[in-house]
Amino acid sequence: MNLPPRWSAEQANEWYARQPWLVGCNFIPSTAINQLEMWQAETFDPATIDRELTWAASIGFNTVRTFLHDLAWEADPGGFKQRISQFLELASRHGIRPMLVLFDDCWNSDPKIGSQPAPKPGVHNSGWVQSPSISVVNQGPSAWGRLEMYVKDILGSFTDDERILLWDLYNEPGNSGNKEKSLPLVKSVFEWARAVNPSQPLTVGVWFDNEPLNEFQLAASDVITFHHYWEPDKLEHEIRKLKEYGRPVMCTEWLARTTGSLVKTNLPVFAREDVGCFNWGLVAGKTNTIYQWKELKPIHETIDLQIGPEIWFHDLFCEDGTPYDRTEIEIFKKLTGVRRLSSTGLSFAQPALS
Repeated sequence: MNLPPRWSAEQANEWYARQPWLVGCNFIPSTAINQLEMWQAETFDPATIDRELTWAASIGFNTVRTFLHDLAWEADPGGFKQRISQFLELASRHGIRPMLVLFDDCWNSDPKIGSQPAPKPGVHNSGWVQSPSISVVNQGPSAWGRLEMYVKDILGSFTDDERILLWDLYNEPGNSGNKEKSLPLVKSVFEWARAVNPSQPLTVGVWFDNEPLNEFQLAASDVITFHHYWEPDKLEHEIRKLKEYGRPVMCTEWLARTTGSLVKTNLPVFAREDVGCFNWGLVAGKTNTIYQWKELKPIHETIDLQIGPEIWFHDLFCEDGTPYDRTEIEIFKKLTGVRRLSSTGLSFAQPALS
């Protein structure tokens, strides 16, 4: 089967040149503990989504990165796509074009449709779920027919939707100890996506030191994306290295205040280098990402769980819209110029969904 090729470097750079400086966050409403709670009909919360995207736009965000889930599609394909379209419409009203993520190797390995668990006090992303589970990832192609249908249906339904910025096909493949065992599914999802040939670019971000995965992801992605949670000097080094590929570069996860990834130090690097950036988290909520990753747990032991940590790990706003750190918010506003839909005159095409 002859698949459409990867975008040329020229095509990718021309696409990037048409974009504003892309600044946003990894977004899930504060009322959802994971992707399933965000997207299932019973817990889909457009009022909260709209309110929180208003806050995102108020500091100049023009994009967000948001995770889908294969089980939400399997349970209700038509309804799931309608809710995605509703989310895109809400985002477009605020001048925000989302990046949508299809698969994810992170956190809990047994996702189930239906009611989701309550957050575990003080535990970062206690309810986040893999998509699909690592057991399905490792079963191989015999178990992936449903996944292929999911990818092709979602990309096919939104293939010309100008409200979508791009597709992140697979978040942190190889996480949860799976390493290069996730590579076959990464290769397959690129094949399925190329078969659809959407108008938006495709990417899978590099995030850890694994040569087989990184080599393929960098060679297959239309635009280069990466994750980085460390000090600005290390960030600058990573950007220089990735720019050598001659393609647009975006950081799809950053901001970890206790590891040296700070708004005041790292956002200016992204601005100076014209690298799009998506910090983790917008509003503190059920994901508990104001708390650190579990490998940093010793610092949790002195935390009063009634008031939270003294230093937030991720996220920018409290649930009532109050900024965690007003100085950070002013830095975002200054560097983005606070772009608003009313001033840009943006409009986005909406497809008909089956």
